[in-house]
Amino acid sequence: MSEIDLKYGNQTVVCSAEGADILRPQMPSAPPDELIRRALLQPVGSPALKDIVRPGEKIVIVTSDITRYTGSEVYLPILVDHLNACGIPDTDMEIVVALGIHRAQTEAEHRKIAGSLYSRIRITDHNCDNPADLVTLGRTAGGIVVTVNKRVAEADRVIVTGTAGFHYFAGFGGGRKGLVPGVASRETCMATHFAVFNPPEVGGKNPRAATGILDGNPVHQALLEAARMIAPDFILNTVLSPHKDILGVYCGELEQAHLAACRQVRDLYAINLAEPCDLAVVSCGGHPKDINFIQAHKSLDYGVCALRPGGTLIVLAACPDGFGNSTFFNWFRYQDLEAFEAQLRRHYEINGQTAYATLMKARKYRIILISELGEEETRRMGMEKAPDLDEALRMAYKRLNKNPRTVIIPDGGSVLPVTTTG
Repeated sequence: MSEIDLKYGNQTVVCSAEGADILRPQMPSAPPDELIRRALLQPVGSPALKDIVRPGEKIVIVTSDITRYTGSEVYLPILVDHLNACGIPDTDMEIVVALGIHRAQTEAEHRKIAGSLYSRIRITDHNCDNPADLVTLGRTAGGIVVTVNKRVAEADRVIVTGTAGFHYFAGFGGGRKGLVPGVASRETCMATHFAVFNPPEVGGKNPRAATGILDGNPVHQALLEAARMIAPDFILNTVLSPHKDILGVYCGELEQAHLAACRQVRDLYAINLAEPCDLAVVSCGGHPKDINFIQAHKSLDYGVCALRPGGTLIVLAACPDGFGNSTFFNWFRYQDLEAFEAQLRRHYEINGQTAYATLMKARKYRIILISELGEEETRRMGMEKAPDLDEALRMAYKRLNKNPRTVIIPDGGSVLPVTTTG
């Protein structure tokens, strides 16, 4: 009998793979330093940095916080050395950590983000709630007020860094998201994310605001328009393996370089299925990808793409830190999706949007969750709790045909199943 190891928190669970398709990407390999240096010298859609920056200019480098691993400790030192070679001294550079609406970073987290640059280059956190640190640039065509970090807006040159990957309603992360929501005010963050909804007279979530979709995606369009108001000069985006190794690096113009990175993400992680399946067994990939439910939701969102309507998803997500946000579970007091949507439109929260997306999927598919969350909490989220994988499979098979079409996805937070008929 064939078997496969699946990660659950810090443990490994053995799963029978008999008769199942295993969805996993094929990983290329190249030295990351070589990838970074080559990308800096061969930018996409823009001049090289040596033709952009000038000695005496103040440079702000925007990079992600600790919750969005990007490989920053590898690429930031190489980027700074490259800028030094262009005539920019360390004292004319600053790193701004794109917190969005997240908490401030600790000294240890700054050290992890900056790598060998720590204590060499000034590093500060963005604060989305301090008016003294913010400046308003104007409004988008859709009326969103764009207020951003003053240090970023007033810099002579802005370089934004990050990583490209699937995002469940912005299509892809990276690129423009390093700026908005990365260094935007709380109000601007919320307003751009609110574009996930159709106009009130239509109702519901816009179908183009979905994983892997940029064309016609209203959230992506709002983010990109807002980010362009900052007028960044250059971006550096990585593409990572499920184990956080750097597989690709793309530098250049905000949109064109990001699109190139997104193409590699799709080529690596969007895996075609001939037809939708009856059962998908998905591991988030273990700690820290399943440290809380908000993080684990990504695997749930991608995993259901393998299923026919009404199909069964088994998710291994330990969630030792619970939900990941104190207000997240409160949203499940709304069990009617129309009432849930109406409340979100009145008082939008990003965590509420994740809760809404969870309940929507739980209404369309049967979801069996293996986690440390309680049975009542799991039920309120629309899912069934199983104590372990063996019991989850027994529960699933009771309602499935004798030989259900089955897929197993060991890295559910990275792989997006794609069906032509589902």
